[in-house]
Amino acid sequence: MDGFVATFTNRLDGKGRVSVPAPFRAVMAREGHEGVYCYPALDQPAIDGGGQKLQQAIGERLSVFETFSEEHEILSTAFYGESRVLKIDGDGRIVLPDEFREHAGISDSAVFVGQGYKFQIWEPGQFAERQRQARAHLRSVTRSLSSKNPAGGDA
Repeated sequence: MDGFVATFTNRLDGKGRVSVPAPFRAVMAREGHEGVYCYPALDQPAIDGGGQKLQQAIGERLSVFETFSEEHEILSTAFYGESRVLKIDGDGRIVLPDEFREHAGISDSAVFVGQGYKFQIWEPGQFAERQRQARAHLRSVTRSLSSKNPAGGDA
């Protein structure tokens, strides 16, 4: 698998360091990325993170807007102006900046959630609620698809 998969919960130490899951570090190493590219998630109390594929996806998203348009400027600031490349130390840890921890409500533990081309870092309680909401939404989408295609085959 080339992407970020699975969910891991790790504790922060007193200096705000947290271990990046080894499978996630391996993905970034394969991509040739030496740190973790991170920024506060745009619409959730989480931190988006990843490597080259995340940065490529950001470039693709921005490319639909005219350069210097208000939309481009706003998204560029969110994706680049608020981002950090967090160095991975010899023990596989990163230091989560205070503003990132505050945005996500992270204090003593963090949940790393694989999402293919990127991952997110959540406060465990917030992630449990997000996962509950996502599953409920998924059930409604699945029911909707089933009612449109009762045979269960391709639509």
